Parts: sequence; C-alpha cells; structure tokens
Amino acid sequence: MTYTENRQGVAARGPARIDTLDSLREHLQWAIELEHATLPPYLCALYSLDPERNPDAVEVLGGVFVEEMLHLALAANLLNAVGGRPRLDMPGMVPPHPRPLPHSDIELSLLPFGPEALEMFLRIERPAPPGAPPEGDGYETIGQFYDAIEQGLRDLCERLGEQAVFRGDPARQLSGAHFRHTAGNLFAVKDLESALGALEEIVEQGEGTARGEVWDGDQDIFHPDRDEVAHYYRFQELKVGRRYQRGDTPQSGPTGEPVTVNLAAARSMRPDPRLSDHAQGDPIRAAQEQFNAAYCTLLNQLEQAFNGDPTMLGVATGTMYAIKARAAALMELPDGNSTVAGPTFEYVPPEQRSGLGG
Repeated sequence: MTYTENRQGVAARGPARIDTLDSLREHLQWAIELEHATLPPYLCALYSLDPERNPDAVEVLGGVFVEEMLHLALAANLLNAVGGRPRLDMPGMVPPHPRPLPHSDIELSLLPFGPEALEMFLRIERPAPPGAPPEGDGYETIGQFYDAIEQGLRDLCERLGEQAVFRGDPARQLSGAHFRHTAGNLFAVKDLESALGALEEIVEQGEGTARGEVWDGDQDIFHPDRDEVAHYYRFQELKVGRRYQRGDTPQSGPTGEPVTVNLAAARSMRPDPRLSDHAQGDPIRAAQEQFNAAYCTLLNQLEQAFNGDPTMLGVATGTMYAIKARAAALMELPDGNSTVAGPTFEYVPPEQRSGLGG
C-alpha cells in the first residue's frame, strides 16, 4: 500500500482545520518550526559522542540529522509553493530548553546521548496509531500533524483549484541538485501530487512506510545492501542493541545483528544549559555566546536559501562545520558536578553576531 492509498481516508475523517490559504501557510510555517525544533536535541546528543567509541550511534544520529534538514527544506518548498515566505531567523525559533515541540505537548531537552535522550527521540518520532485523526494543533504525533496539512491541501485544491493553491514562484524551489548526502529526495513542489510526495518523504522517513513497516522506502546510504530503517526504529535499534532485518515488524522488534552502544563513552554534557548559568565574562558563557552567534548565522543562511538564493545552502554547510567545532570545544570545558559544558541554542540578534564570531 502506498502512502497516498494509506491516507485516502484522511480527507473523510473529522472537520478540516486548515480551510483557508492563510491557515495553510500558517501551518506550513509551523512545519518549518517543528522540523527545526528537532535539530538542537539531535545535535547535542551527536556532539556528545566520540565516533571511534560509538560509531553506530554516530551513524544513526548523523543520518537522522541530515534527513531532518531535508525535511526542513521540503517544508520550505511546500510553503513557497503556496505563496508563503519561510522564516527561520527569529527569536521564536530557539526558545529556552526544555521546551515543547511547536504546537504539541512533546517536550524537548538538550541532553547528552544516553537512555533519557533515546526516550525523548522515540517520543518525537513515534508513529501515529492506526486510525489516528489529523491534528493541526496540539498533535500527539508528527504524522497526525502532517495528516492535517494533507487534509487541508486536498480540501483547498478541491474547492479553489490547484492553480489557486499552488501560486508560488517556481524559482524559489530547492531541488536535489542543492541537497546531498541523504537517501531521501529533495524535489520541487509545484502541484498537489508533488506536495503529497513531500509529505510522504517527511512522514515515512520518520515513522516508516504505510504505518506498519519499520522501513522508510529508501536504501541505507551507509550500507547499500540494506533497506533503510525509519527514524523511530533506528532509535529502537540503539535502545535494544540489535538491527532490524527482513521479516521484523514493529511488534517483533529488531532481531538482527548486534548494535554496539557504549553509554559510558558519551560526554556528560550538563542538561539544558543556559547562558544565565554563568556570569558575563565566564569562559563557558563566552564560548556559548560564540556558538549561539554561529548557529543564528546558520538560521539566517538557511532562510536566504529558502527564499530564493539556493547557493546559500553551500555556505550553510560550511557554517555547520564551524558550529560542530565550537560545540566540541565547549564539551571540553568542565561545568561542575562531573559534567561538561554544552551549547544553549539561544537567539542572538543579527547586529550582535559579528562581534561574537557569528
């Protein structure tokens, strides 16, 4: 069963929450905020790992991060396609942690890799149960939120016509030529069919195909001989310590070869650090301020890329390497009680970034 076939009942379930073009654009901006909100928690866990001592966990988190970036770009394509303007460089994108996933009760924290972080990731990526209704706000799973967007898209196209809905400038679309290193696809959104394809890519990479499979429909880029496991089930592999193999189901759990996870080797980053934990001039605070300036510079570069300047994606990639180096330096600084410092992901206004190295 395909994604579209599996969700053909979506439009028939419950009242449409997204019934105007303005509401559709608002929800697609929320989708951008949702996809971005997953990045800081995934990055903190990834930065806390030593690739030599935890290669399997680094592979999983690195792969999930790249695919979340893909989802962010697809959400921007969707918003551009319906005449919106993606926004990332704003204070609301990086509120203090702990914080909820936007328009949900799913709580996000900045944690080092470990059992608590894994449980959080499983909550983020949890598949929607069979028959779960679309939820455009206060959603219980990300899949239900995207079902509400699909429902709104179908309804608006039926009432207004596709041409009236997909009125955005095609030149603002990003395609695969601008985004690499993932088994998923970044493609232009121009009509209902391609919009549903973008939703399919986002949801299946997170929770699996047809809501009942552990696979996401792609080939594993790290292991070309394997099918790729959806995000939720990749985290299950790390939790259980085994890989999924053909014949495994969500009910059976993974029964394949062992996955090695060395919890003791993760850096003990202080949970949910904030600038206010340290006085002005403290070396840890200064390093965190520099990280934040660089991260907000990244948000600005991505906003430019999503608003008509695709060359900025390449610039943003370079900024990501700089951010990684700053995070690694932070995690070398003791921060009391056997913990080390970590990035705080707090907003820095544009006029303050250059003085901090952003």
